[in-house]
Parts: sequence; C-alpha cells; structure tokens
Amino acid sequence: MTAAAFPLAWPAGFPRRTTREKGAFRTSLSGALDNVRKSIEGFARDSGKRVDGITLSSNVTLGVSKPADPGVAVWFVWDGMQVCIPVDRYSTVEANIQAIHHIVEARRVELRHGTLALVRASLRGFIAPPPGSEPRQRHWQDVLDLTSPSVTTGDVESRFKALSKQRHPDMPGGSNEAMAELNRARDEALKELGNGRG
Repeated sequence: MTAAAFPLAWPAGFPRRTTREKGAFRTSLSGALDNVRKSIEGFARDSGKRVDGITLSSNVTLGVSKPADPGVAVWFVWDGMQVCIPVDRYSTVEANIQAIHHIVEARRVELRHGTLALVRASLRGFIAPPPGSEPRQRHWQDVLDLTSPSVTTGDVESRFKALSKQRHPDMPGGSNEAMAELNRARDEALKELGNGRG
C-alpha cells in the first residue's frame, strides 16, 4: 500500500506542529518540487540503491496551492525501507517542500563523508508504514482484560499492576511492545474514566 498524494498522508508517530514559522526560503512551489526530485534522484545515484514509489503527499490540489494545512510528506522506498520525511514547520507548502530537499541533501552529505551503514541508521528515524497499514490498537478494556460495564480507576490500577509483572521487558515473556501497550491502555482508561494522568 502506498501513501496518497492527496489529502496529506501524515505518518503515525510524527507529531504535528501547532504553530508555524514563515521560513526564509526563496523558492517557488515548482522550484521546491524540482529540488526535491533532483535530491532524491541524486541520493539514489550516490547510494547505489534504488528509490521506488516516490509520493509527495499534501493538501495542494488544482486551484488550491495555499491550503490551510501546509504540511508535506514525501514517501518512498529505499533499500527495502519504507521511508517518510514529513515537514510542517513552515507556513507555506513550498517552504516545507524545500525543507525536505535540505533533509535529503543532508543524507547525501552523510554518504559523502560517512558510510552506507551510517545513512541506513539515520534513515531508520524516518521509517513509517504507509497510512492505513498500521495495525489497529486494541481497546484499553481488551488490553487490561476488564470487561465489566462498571470499571473503576481502582480496577484499572490494580489490573495494570498485576499485568505489568507479566509484560515488563525484564520478565520472561515480557517485551517493550507489550509494556508500551499496557501503559497506553492504562492512560486511556484513566482519561476515559475521568482521572487523566498528566
């Protein structure tokens, strides 16, 4: 599954900006697009690895070049890794696209002065499954195994404490993923029951 070009397909796990900067880039939308295309082509050439499935995702359409949400995400597959570089720091689409150009150029600098392994490691921070392919999160009641219609915050805390002894990564059969799911379930339960944490 590939990301959609429209509307903006933002990767899970990357927070959105609530305030944006003007940006000092002096480029047009077409110029920024051309810069990103050339950067990605150069990155593929420099690394000796194919880049496939390039999709620039944004809220730009014919007739709407300045959408209210100027965020942009470039999705592509490099060396078998699904990569997404999302930027919404700036108040215009062209500035965010130009920022992506500079991010890709930084990977090219890493290639020139480092190793392919270094670039692979830096791109792991940009790994993202295409939107819609993420597994659905289980509801907190399923994670905590609390199905009663009258669950209390005390029930949640008690069950969390018992399950964390099994799911903690230091315990046999436990893992970071299982503990993260348990923490999320507890936080969601407490929030829903009116005793939100933090």
